[in-house]
Amino acid sequence: MSDRRLTVLGCDGGFPGPNGAGSGYLVQAGGTTVLVDAGPGTFANLQRLGDPGRIDGVILSHEHPDHWSDLESFAVWLLQPGGGKRVDVHAPPGLRRRSYFAESPVLGWHEIGPASVLVIGSLTLHFSTTDHGPPTLAVRLDALDGDAALAYSADSGPDWSLDDLGPGIGTFLCEATYLAGMEGTNRHLSGRQAGVLAAAGGVGRLIVTHRSPTVSADALVAEAEASFGRTVDQAVIGRVFEW
Repeated sequence: MSDRRLTVLGCDGGFPGPNGAGSGYLVQAGGTTVLVDAGPGTFANLQRLGDPGRIDGVILSHEHPDHWSDLESFAVWLLQPGGGKRVDVHAPPGLRRRSYFAESPVLGWHEIGPASVLVIGSLTLHFSTTDHGPPTLAVRLDALDGDAALAYSADSGPDWSLDDLGPGIGTFLCEATYLAGMEGTNRHLSGRQAGVLAAAGGVGRLIVTHRSPTVSADALVAEAEASFGRTVDQAVIGRVFEW
């Protein structure tokens, strides 16, 4: 069994629905654990999985609160007696100044952009700017012992391509906020568009996430499957995927 795992801590788009949480994902490979996004409610879910102090790094895709606001809770936890080590936070320009803990000694802030390449333990990360207004970064994660990468779209409209992250993506975690009837209303993807994007990128598996709590999960998955041409998985809090 592979030790490369993606655990969903939160997957609601815009705001958390009942018993939900904003975007947040735990990525593990080769003894390395990275937190990718930290939306509202995700820190509580992270604690259910064990010691938050084992996190080796945090990646924040952009400044919208549904993707990072629980970093504040994480910082407060780190400040408690025995809370743990300093944690490095990698984020695009502009996000740090929004944090109450911008100068806290428990967070090591690092600005990243589309040309950035990070090595965190056994993971190598590459980034791409998406179609989303504020600086927003999709990320590709490659493990030392893996031949297929994990990619996360972050938030994006349709004017972005997986080509920017390169070939060989085995698992694609892609935002799909609403249904096709709402396409063009803002810079997000529908289920249909997520399927088109994944098919064009030649990915092995598509997992849709960031669904608005007001949208039917079944309808969104059906739409994505029709355009992807294969079965599509839906992100659900607590679900674990091998990648």
